[in-house]
Amino acid sequence: MTVQQGDIAPDFSLPANGDGNVTLSAQRGKALVLFFYPKDDTSGCTKEATDFSQQKAEFDSLNVTIIGMSPDSVKRHDKFIAKHNLTITLASDEEKTALSAYGVWVEKSMYGRKYMGVERSTFLIDKDGTIVRAWRKVKVPGHVDEVLAAARAL
Repeated sequence: MTVQQGDIAPDFSLPANGDGNVTLSAQRGKALVLFFYPKDDTSGCTKEATDFSQQKAEFDSLNVTIIGMSPDSVKRHDKFIAKHNLTITLASDEEKTALSAYGVWVEKSMYGRKYMGVERSTFLIDKDGTIVRAWRKVKVPGHVDEVLAAARAL
């Protein structure tokens, strides 16, 4: 299943960093950036998470919440956040239920080897829970600025 612009964002309730929990439907009433990334503490994922953290105050001023999600454990998220001074919420989807619901748990290929992994994707969800923008196969450089511009246009 793949979600796209105009769809209602699939709900989820998952553990998050700092012994937290994040439920999408509990976020209704404010816009949300939901970004999916493959793995904590890898170069591209670290750059993306630090870019979102650096722009968090700007997203906050627009009343937009940022949630990152990967299949890594909460324990790994906590270490990742501490190591890089991240200021965003990271949800853990070890069972890959939300990753599958958003269509970002996909077959990938590297050096001819096929495997399942996260397709780096970002969704901008409005205050009513509708996906207003979807970025797939995200390239990290400049991405957060593009998401911020779209959030400003809400």
